[in-house]
Amino acid sequence: MSGCMSAFSGGPDIELSKGLKQLKEEHPPLLAQLEELFQLTQRIEQEQDIDPNFELLIAKVQQFKADLDPHSEREEGVLFPMLGVYIGTTSGPIAVMEYEHDQAKANIKAFLEGATNGETSEEKKELGQLVQNAYFILTEHFAKEENVLFPMAQRMLTDEEKEELYQKIQEIK
Repeated sequence: MSGCMSAFSGGPDIELSKGLKQLKEEHPPLLAQLEELFQLTQRIEQEQDIDPNFELLIAKVQQFKADLDPHSEREEGVLFPMLGVYIGTTSGPIAVMEYEHDQAKANIKAFLEGATNGETSEEKKELGQLVQNAYFILTEHFAKEENVLFPMAQRMLTDEEKEELYQKIQEIK
């Protein structure tokens, strides 16, 4: 996977346009939330105050989802289609990015749906695995975007398209 995308990468020092820079700057707060979620799942696995940590995990996952959804929409609804004009969307980097979005969202959704019942400690640990799955998918996913997709978009999109990207992502709250 990285081999086919590496030819498009631009290195970490490429200057990103306003819109791409905004998308990149949305990653650190999301990663900080993911790290907190992962730590909570670790405590649950180690049977440290399972019930209060699980209740906190539910609340934190709900907040994370609320913060992640507009970011995902900015990428899926604006960036991916714009870049897809140049590189296609049915295979290659865009298809992979969308698949990873879908996988992470599916894990989060399954966790939130499963977390509504009176679970046993074992069930809580298993549900925590779904959050960990999302953590691993998204931490790698964000790195791919920052190191490959965003530099690729910076080089391929015209100045007008970069401005359009910025304007359109401002509309998504």
